[in-house]
Amino acid sequence: MSFEKEGYRLEREEGQAFWFLDTRMTIKAGGDETAGGFTLLEFAAPPGFAPPLHVHHHEDESFYVLDGELVVHCGQQAWTVGADTFVFLPRGIPHSFVVSRGPVRALQITSPAGFEQFVNELGRRPEGAGLPEPLPPDVPRVVEVSARHGYEIVGPPPAA
Repeated sequence: MSFEKEGYRLEREEGQAFWFLDTRMTIKAGGDETAGGFTLLEFAAPPGFAPPLHVHHHEDESFYVLDGELVVHCGQQAWTVGADTFVFLPRGIPHSFVVSRGPVRALQITSPAGFEQFVNELGRRPEGAGLPEPLPPDVPRVVEVSARHGYEIVGPPPAA
């Protein structure tokens, strides 16, 4: 599969896929395709999945939920969001989410681009279709790789 400079189209689940923590991230567009403008990922996550509370220092992050339900935390706010709901998380504000009903499938947009490089470094190529077996995260590695990409881990994942 190739990303063409003159435009391209991708079907559901097409793109470069990674098992990233306990999720499946599929890169639809990254910095190379958007001249650094944004990253677009399709992601799937199992019920109960939650990344640690973190801050993006260089990008804004957004989600558009396609299936399932998330409880999203952003600063002092929390929203329960389901299918056909959009959430915007500005850079510099601690945020996280937990999959409250799932599995969840959503689109993630970060702007400017670069998040795909983080996924590439921390993730691994899928060994098959679907989600990976849940594994405890290598917290020191997550913290170290996050810092290198401008993400700061500031707390544990939110409770389900």
